[in-house]
Amino acid sequence: MSGQTLTDRIAAAQYQLTGSDMARAVCKATTHEVMAPKKKHLEYLVSATNTTNVNIPQMADTLFERSTNASWVVVFKALVTTHHICVHGNERFIQYLASRTSLFNLSNFIDKTGSHGYDMSTFIRRYARYLNEKAFAYRQMAFDFTRVKKGAEGVMRTMTTEKLLKGMPVLQTQIDTLLEFDVCIYILIVKPAVSSTELSFY
Repeated sequence: MSGQTLTDRIAAAQYQLTGSDMARAVCKATTHEVMAPKKKHLEYLVSATNTTNVNIPQMADTLFERSTNASWVVVFKALVTTHHICVHGNERFIQYLASRTSLFNLSNFIDKTGSHGYDMSTFIRRYARYLNEKAFAYRQMAFDFTRVKKGAEGVMRTMTTEKLLKGMPVLQTQIDTLLEFDVCIYILIVKPAVSSTELSFY
């Protein structure tokens, strides 16, 4: 699969007709092209989360909608885009994810269209579970473990014993779900030239 498919172009045009540049950017970031989401679309979405008039629920819901696609490529890119915004975007985005009663429902996802589809389906199910746990952890703790201050004066070292006892099982579960999926698959299949810096947000 090289280049945008006709389906990608139609979807982008539909969002353009509705006047939603943000939804169109989500569509552009999650095309059927077997490559990482383009940097310009990720940067646009991250920037959008910092504007006062952005509709965060619409952005998240569009990503959830893209994650229901039958293609592993589209679903994977929807997860990567969501993850990228969680880490680099305004905190309001993950706050919204944490407020939802349901997130990615991909426990039974499978793409039967080719060998990569089978290989990536397992990875996608695990990746979705990690993102769900990440949002759940935020709901429990009211902060993102990956974004808080670290070191001697870090959050985990200065919080009360009661909160630490509450937080440790939550952090352990998030770490366990992170270790369940192999980030190297992203390197081997989607973007062979990916650098360690680009994977640091995991």
